[in-house]
Amino acid sequence: MKIYTKRGDQGTTSLFGGTNIEKSHIRLHAYGTVDELNSVLGMSLSNSMSDRGREIVTDIQTQLFVLGADLATPETKKTKINRIGTTEIETLEGWIDELENELPALTSFILPGGIQSGAFLHLARTVCRRAERYAVELKNSDSVSSESIIYLNRLSDLLFVLARFENKEAGAEEIKWLPK
Repeated sequence: MKIYTKRGDQGTTSLFGGTNIEKSHIRLHAYGTVDELNSVLGMSLSNSMSDRGREIVTDIQTQLFVLGADLATPETKKTKINRIGTTEIETLEGWIDELENELPALTSFILPGGIQSGAFLHLARTVCRRAERYAVELKNSDSVSSESIIYLNRLSDLLFVLARFENKEAGAEEIKWLPK
């Protein structure tokens, strides 16, 4: 199978179910940013990480394929796909609670950074927030599941906690933001 189809050469693409839309459509920004997020998570995995962090990130990457399909498929379509739901959101919340139990209380803002995997997880958090903003914008003009927006909101929280966890596991000091 060839990787190129030439169907998108005129600036349109097909959604699940066959609808053609412009590549500049907000729906593509939403699921394209989720794809970017998945790649940034792959960058975090290419560096030293704890076994637990590696396991969580790999599970998130799998969930992001479901989320991308969810965002690429309007809810009104009869196309049968898996969608992000409460189970995935509760999984994220469970991981947040688990990791926060291993961390010192947060008493101030911290600067993103630390070890490479920690820094990439901080970057992933910002990409996740952008995906969330696009998903919210999409919801204002088209159909998108509420669970996908909740999932992105919770995922950005998890990525922050996971960055802190990876930095702690590696012995990297958190640098507090101190206003001047």
